[in-house]
Amino acid sequence: MNVEICPNKIELGQRAATAGAEQIQVAIADRGVAHVIVATGASQFEMLSALVQSPQIDWSKVIFFHLDEYVGMPISHAASFRRYLKERLVDILPRAPKAFHYIDAERDPAAECRRLGELIKQHPIDVAFIGIGENAHLAFNDPPADFVTEEPYLVVSLDEACRRQQFGEGWFPTLEDVPKEAISMSIRQILKSNVIVCSVPDERKAAAVKAAIEGNISPQVPASVLQQHPRATIYLDPPAASHLLKK
Repeated sequence: MNVEICPNKIELGQRAATAGAEQIQVAIADRGVAHVIVATGASQFEMLSALVQSPQIDWSKVIFFHLDEYVGMPISHAASFRRYLKERLVDILPRAPKAFHYIDAERDPAAECRRLGELIKQHPIDVAFIGIGENAHLAFNDPPADFVTEEPYLVVSLDEACRRQQFGEGWFPTLEDVPKEAISMSIRQILKSNVIVCSVPDERKAAAVKAAIEGNISPQVPASVLQQHPRATIYLDPPAASHLLKK
């Protein structure tokens, strides 16, 4: 795992997008297609804004998967991650992607996990764009996270800290409105990505960042598992890096 501290959020997004775009290009050059995971949330705003402006990528040769979605969430809801990705990525790309495998958790979450699991097994991931939660979650794998299961997608329960983050970011009018379950890509599936690009801005993530980077690897700090990945890079702004002992 590597760590890069960027001067500000804009630079963070640009560096993360550039690093990921390079890997997408390599995959297309090697195999004619790239397989990419994308995350959502406030931490990804700057990165996605820079990524969609990457002129060198032939998006028609990119297959996308995404990390998580709330159980029972319609795409019309302001907090829908499908809606987020359509509006902030898919609909503004200069060319339509080869495929985008959205998570539809509205009807039968268990069946959706099986469907997506079979799909992603056919598409080894070249680059995963991810973030870290205020409770150090990866995707919606809240502590204590399952570091063992090989299932690519899981139905998970969201802890209160995670739900408070979603409310605090303004996605829901009240805490009670935040769903208590979601479909999430599993920890081991995320780690199968060839390259991981992790964008983490803001001081509210500083404690989680410190625990993930400088603490022991533990299911109680899900993001700490990134220490095991040889090609994971965490991009921080100064507020997010403010608790680190080594800068």
